[in-house]
Amino acid sequence: MTFSADWLALREPADHDALNPDVRAATMRLFERKDHVHVVDLGCGAGSNLRGLYSALPRWQSWTLVDYDPLLLAAARKTLTGWADKTQNEGERLILFKGDARIGVTFRQADLAGGDFGPVIEGADLITAAALFDLVSVPVIEKLAAAVSSRKQAFMTVLTYDGLASWQPPHKADTQMVAAFNAHQRGNKGFGPAAGAGGTSALSKAFQSVGYRILRGSSPWRVDARYGGLRLALDEGFAGAVRETGKVKDADVDSWLAARRAAKDGMTQIGHEDILAVPM
Repeated sequence: MTFSADWLALREPADHDALNPDVRAATMRLFERKDHVHVVDLGCGAGSNLRGLYSALPRWQSWTLVDYDPLLLAAARKTLTGWADKTQNEGERLILFKGDARIGVTFRQADLAGGDFGPVIEGADLITAAALFDLVSVPVIEKLAAAVSSRKQAFMTVLTYDGLASWQPPHKADTQMVAAFNAHQRGNKGFGPAAGAGGTSALSKAFQSVGYRILRGSSPWRVDARYGGLRLALDEGFAGAVRETGKVKDADVDSWLAARRAAKDGMTQIGHEDILAVPM
């Protein structure tokens, strides 16, 4: 499963605003005495996670951005080049200068569907991801925990969907819509039957079973007019997923979506969790 660069750019401001401050602060403390940190970002998309996390890490950073989609890797290089204050190229490696940070970025195409994480995480201090593990199966999550723990690396992921969604103003079909959407989330997204709303709990259980301590924190989207077209795009995407399940009558989906479109001052809230896992 992949996403368009346009969709990822639209959601990025809401993503960064939603990040849990306690999980972020704990990650910062973990590396505050280090001069350099090497981060591997799984399912990197267009590089949003780097832009959201870099300021919590030491000034000298190396990132390996991993994605299956070469178009997203190209978008990440382009977007990061525009975001940085200055850049330079060292072969395939991109060096970013942002404020007082120096960030070396390597781009790697890899298919992680089988759970073979070892080759891409070797040598890293921190393994991270954003909005990924609700799409991943529990067996793949367990393989990730085994690979990370065998190297005694830290793991932090953000914005894993938690099954909670609500809207203002409310609509009589909201409960049906959430139930159907959550069923859709458990479908196969390329990694086997997805953990869906249980993604963070599956991560927590897998890492606890290999001796890691866990910090979890809520990171909900609260999307209103501040985020431009994101609210409507979210609601339309939500409705589209519900239609695919056949669990809600088309007429009820139509009514729900019409109400969302008419709610000019409305808000969409989508629940997520962030998690940090570190060796005991």
